Amino acid sequence: DRKMSAREIKKGETAMENNMTTGNPGKLIVRFTLPVFIGNVFQQFYSMVDAVIVGKFVGTKALAGVGATGTINFLIIGFLLGLTAGFTVLTAQKYGAGDLEAMRKTVASAAILSLVVSVVMTAASVIFMKNLLRLMNTPEDIFDYAYEYIVIICAGIFAQVLYNLLSSVLRALGNSRTPLYFLILAALLNVVLDLVFIVCFHMGPAGAAYATVIAQGISGAACLLYIWKAVPQLHLHKGDWKVEGSLLKTQMRIGFPMALQYSITAIGTMMVQSALNLLGSISVAAFTAASKIEQIVTQAYVALGTAMATYCAQNMGAGDVQRIRHGFRSATILGSVYSVVAAVLMVSVGHYLTYLFVEAADVPKVIGEVRMYLICVSVFFIPLTVVNLYRNGIQGMGYGFLPMTAGIAELVGRGVVAVIASWQRSYVGVCLASPMAWVLAGALLLWMYFRIMRNLDQNPSA
Repeated sequence: DRKMSAREIKKGETAMENNMTTGNPGKLIVRFTLPVFIGNVFQQFYSMVDAVIVGKFVGTKALAGVGATGTINFLIIGFLLGLTAGFTVLTAQKYGAGDLEAMRKTVASAAILSLVVSVVMTAASVIFMKNLLRLMNTPEDIFDYAYEYIVIICAGIFAQVLYNLLSSVLRALGNSRTPLYFLILAALLNVVLDLVFIVCFHMGPAGAAYATVIAQGISGAACLLYIWKAVPQLHLHKGDWKVEGSLLKTQMRIGFPMALQYSITAIGTMMVQSALNLLGSISVAAFTAASKIEQIVTQAYVALGTAMATYCAQNMGAGDVQRIRHGFRSATILGSVYSVVAAVLMVSVGHYLTYLFVEAADVPKVIGEVRMYLICVSVFFIPLTVVNLYRNGIQGMGYGFLPMTAGIAELVGRGVVAVIASWQRSYVGVCLASPMAWVLAGALLLWMYFRIMRNLDQNPSA
């Protein structure tokens, strides 16, 4: 019989894979979240390394060239993250249901889809990148730096997909620690390679791009080796590679809306950046420094959201709707408590972290606006908790399109406030653009959640 009970799965697991269909929901979610949170903080560090080393050892224009590609990079990486996470929702559901044969089929199908997407995105991005950079009005004096950097990143899309897909598969089985280890490996390797390529070989922004791609590729290969050595449940058989149209369709139905969610967010961020640019370099510097401080703190919400996606997917597969409800309740309490503590710290002492990102001589010019930004966002951390928990949880339950509509609500909220801020030349308005997006999307997601749970109570087989 291809189906196994939760106890049988537990018995056959490695020490790292976790069945989230049994045990205390709050403890399981915390245990899953902590490694993801640490990994996300390393991801932030990882994303800053290229810019820091290029700026220190190549020059300001080279740094500006790398920075000019930030939105494009966010679009590409975010799209791939959402896509691979969406493709593996079914993996977690089948694992939770104890159907290991079907679980393996979802992994094979996700691999096929990811390969196709990698080829298409690589070709399209490399072919059209110059046109895109010109469309974004990239200044001529940094254009070559920008193109040199981003085209290498795009050529290495397969390396990004390899790591993201395999780490998503491991998380689908409740293993959030192993992807963390390989992410740390990639971050440290990226620093070393940056120094070698840029300082020793004088390769400029191209060296930073090669360092990133190589580090990602090695971390992906390490994930693959780990699965081969330590996770027999994921050893694919010849029959697992047989393409099933219905399975591919379901994975695309879940994966592409999750990927588009990141794209929608990137568009909203570009609108906010446009409004900010009208206020001058001091405001831009303050907003950038404050955003970096905020991003470190808010990685906890991203991690909680990742945990809820896996938790809900496994328990949806097990058919335990009541346990899903308990999980949402526990995660909401955890996120709300964290939000209060984080908000107090951000409002009281967060602005002192400005010294980490801005030269000491410039701190007095920007620290007031940094503090204003941190106040504006931190008092809305609970709505941000709701957005991350309920969007990811609902996606984990297999609803791909509904959470994407919340992303559209975010875009509307962020865009409207950004336009008003542009008209008024208001820094506070720019700072409030994201919080208003969180409020609007959070309210819509709560409505979706209660409607979905009511429908499942009335029709458990839906």
